[in-house]
Amino acid sequence: MKSMIVLLGPPGAGKGTQGEKLQTELGYVRLSTGDMLREAVRNGTELGKLAKTYMDSGALVPNDVIIGLMKDKIQSLGKVPGIIFDGFPRTVEQAEALDKELDVDLALNFDVADEALIERLTQRRSCPNPDCQAVYHLVYNPPKCEGKCDKCGSELYQRDDDKAETVKNRLKTYHEKTQPLVDYYTKAGKICTIPGIGDIDEIFAKVKKAIQ
Repeated sequence: MKSMIVLLGPPGAGKGTQGEKLQTELGYVRLSTGDMLREAVRNGTELGKLAKTYMDSGALVPNDVIIGLMKDKIQSLGKVPGIIFDGFPRTVEQAEALDKELDVDLALNFDVADEALIERLTQRRSCPNPDCQAVYHLVYNPPKCEGKCDKCGSELYQRDDDKAETVKNRLKTYHEKTQPLVDYYTKAGKICTIPGIGDIDEIFAKVKKAIQ
C-alpha cells in the first residue's frame, strides 16, 4: 500500500471527502499545513517560533520551514498505514523541495470539468453553527426544510468562496499555479487520475485500487 500520498485536483473536486475516507476507513494521517503550523506555534517548538515570525508579519512561511514541520510531525506519529499531504505542495517549486526531503509514492489527481465544479460549488449551502457545520447541495443533497439545517435548524447560507465569481477566480488560480503539478508527477511516473464525478463510495473504490 502506498504510504505517502499527495492529493491533487481543483477546488470542489472531492479531495477533502476522499482524504477523510482514507483517514477514517484505512487509518491514514492527514497532514494539513494550516493545522501543523497552528499546532507548532501553540506548542512553542523551535520551528513553530520561526513560523510565527513569518505569520505575524503576514509573510508566507518558507517551504523549508513547512517541510521541516512535516518531518517532525511524521517522526512523532510512529507507525501508521500512510500519510496524506493536504494543501501542500501547491506549486512545482514546493513539490521539488518536498522531494528532496520526503519520498512521495503517489499523487492522486481528482479530475472534474470546470463547468461541473462551478455548478457543484455554487449550489452548496453551509450551516453557520460552529458545532454543526453541515454542508448541503441544493440539487444532490438538499435540506429537508428549505433553507434550514436538518441537524440543528440553523439558517443555511452560501459561503463567499462558493459564489460564482469567487469560484471562477479560484479555478483560474488553480489552473495557473497548481495544475502544473499534474505534469510534474506525471513525468515522475507517480500520478493516478480519478474522475471526481459520481457516487462517493464508487470514487473511493477507485482510490483504494490506486493506492494498493
